[in-house]
Amino acid sequence: MGAPTLIDTLERLAPGTPMRVALDRIIQQGNGGLIVLGYDQSVARASSGGFKLQNTSFTSARLAELSKMDGGIVLDDTWGEILQANVHFTPDGSIPTDETGARHRTAQRLAYETGKPVVAVSEGRRVATLFYEGQKIELATPTEVAARVNQELQSLDRMRGRLDEAEARLTRLEVSGLATYRAAVTVIQRAEVVERLGELVESRTLTLGDEGRILTLQLNDLLSGVDKIKRWVLQDYVKPLRQGSIGRALERLAALNGTDLEDPVNLGRALRFPDLDEPAEPRGYRILSQVGRLPESVKEDIVRYFGSLSKLLHATEDQLIDVEGVGETRARQLRAFFDRLQAAAHDWEPVPD
Repeated sequence: MGAPTLIDTLERLAPGTPMRVALDRIIQQGNGGLIVLGYDQSVARASSGGFKLQNTSFTSARLAELSKMDGGIVLDDTWGEILQANVHFTPDGSIPTDETGARHRTAQRLAYETGKPVVAVSEGRRVATLFYEGQKIELATPTEVAARVNQELQSLDRMRGRLDEAEARLTRLEVSGLATYRAAVTVIQRAEVVERLGELVESRTLTLGDEGRILTLQLNDLLSGVDKIKRWVLQDYVKPLRQGSIGRALERLAALNGTDLEDPVNLGRALRFPDLDEPAEPRGYRILSQVGRLPESVKEDIVRYFGSLSKLLHATEDQLIDVEGVGETRARQLRAFFDRLQAAAHDWEPVPD
């Protein structure tokens, strides 16, 4: 059995699930607790004392009762059996932690050392916190989480609007022959910010269980197409475009911290772009993606044939027909689409970033 993902773990800790009911009972009792959700030799090495339980299946009431002891609790990987109770955990003290309370420091180090989900229940703050895969997620009440998620969705909606504006501006610049790497970086930057905030909101929404379904639908709507926009812009501007170059660019983008992501120069440098204000010649992947029912293979052939968006936009129907897989009908469709783009950009006055 493989290690559960963070999403799987959060779904199993959502309100109404047996484990969440147990955690809520511990909080209602006014107790604290430290619970390791999985077992292997790394957990055994970081444990001492306590006692082993035999054939003790997990129930919410049983876990809540065992939490009244001072030590921690260990479950098997399925969370179906309680293996140990009243355990003293001794993870590696050299593992860095930003937690101040002893229980939460232990939980963070234990999660890092063992790779298992670890839940710390604070009796003072009356909240359970999950430590897993390098993340710390508070399992707040559904009402608190829903309020926070609604606020974040509003922020995400504004950010998505800014992304759409940046993409529309890039389209006009490209069609007008005025595209720069700065305009491309702005779209990539805003797409990455939207995705990162979306991941945060998703992790919170999952803790709501069934109560978060409507919020999940809103989130999915806001994130729709964002990853594709980012990839298409990279396909247009990354040079040279070779096998694996887009994947490597995405890895460098993901590695940027928040400060570097906010700085267009640092972002451009990470993507190996030249000076941001240099004129740029896109290949045309993103524009062609807006053409309905255009197969990927045909899109690739069109880009390969013309080499640049500028040449593509000025291609005649006969030149388009020369591309394998286009044909007369598709050539007319493409030419009409390009004409509409050029007409829309004709009277547009570019505004500097």
